[in-house]
Order: sequence, then C-alpha cells, then structure tokens
Amino acid sequence: MGRITQLDVNGVKRQIDADAERTLLSVLRDDLELTGTKYGCGEGQCAACTVLIDGQPTKSCLTKVGAVGPKPVVTIEGLAHEGALHPVQEAFLESEAMQCGWCTPGMILGAVALLNRTPKPSDQEIVSGMNGHVCRCGTYPRIVKAIHIAARKGVRA
Repeated sequence: MGRITQLDVNGVKRQIDADAERTLLSVLRDDLELTGTKYGCGEGQCAACTVLIDGQPTKSCLTKVGAVGPKPVVTIEGLAHEGALHPVQEAFLESEAMQCGWCTPGMILGAVALLNRTPKPSDQEIVSGMNGHVCRCGTYPRIVKAIHIAARKGVRA
C-alpha cells in the first residue's frame, strides 16, 4: 500500500514516514509520542485504544494508518483546549470514574462520541453506547455518572 507522510492529529498536520500497513496505534505512540492512547488487548475487544477519526470512535489497534487518509484524528491529548480539560475529562475526575486509568482515555473519547450522537442519554443509552469499552477495575457506575454530569453541562465536542 505504500508509505504515509502526513496525518491530521489533534488539529495539527503531522509529518510522518510510516508504512501504510502499520496500525494507527503504533504510529501515534511510537512515532508521534502520543502515549495517552493505550494498547490494551491488541484485538479490538477492550477499546482502550479508542480515538476519534472524523468524529467517530475508532479502535486504533485495528486501524491501518493508511486507511485514515486526510480525516482528522483526535486523541486524548487533543481534547484539552488552551490548558483547560475538556468537560468530559472534568466529569470523569468529578465522579472519580477511573481507578487504574488504563481504559480512561478510550472511555473518555467514547463518551465524547456518545454525547455528540445523543446529547442527553439515558442510563440504557449510555450502557449501549459504551458497549465494548472494558474497565478491568469495574468503575462502570462512576463512568455512567460522569457521562450524565457531562451531558447536564451540555457538552458537545
């Protein structure tokens, strides 16, 4: 498939030199040093590696960097704006929705995408919308609470 020389990551056109068959996860972590995106299972089953591609939650461990093209990629590092945390990040802190933190970046990006689709989700819509995001520490009730907090603030990313 060739080589990829540019990615739009967190609003910045980044110059890279990567084989198009590499995973987006490996390029983000190893080439661009954006280590907030986590390697979990490597099989797309845990969603720890979730990023937003053109606003859609995407498992970066399964996504070939060559498939991204010019679409904008947002990682957890790209949510904060001018030194201020994104409201979903603030809600996760407020509700203590993380324990070990490994799943948190993917959970937060999944929550942002959910709130963009469904601004005032019910508990069931949150559970359904976050299906596939695995928290090995079991903080699911606090994650649901965090998403409700962010929704009450009218968060749209």
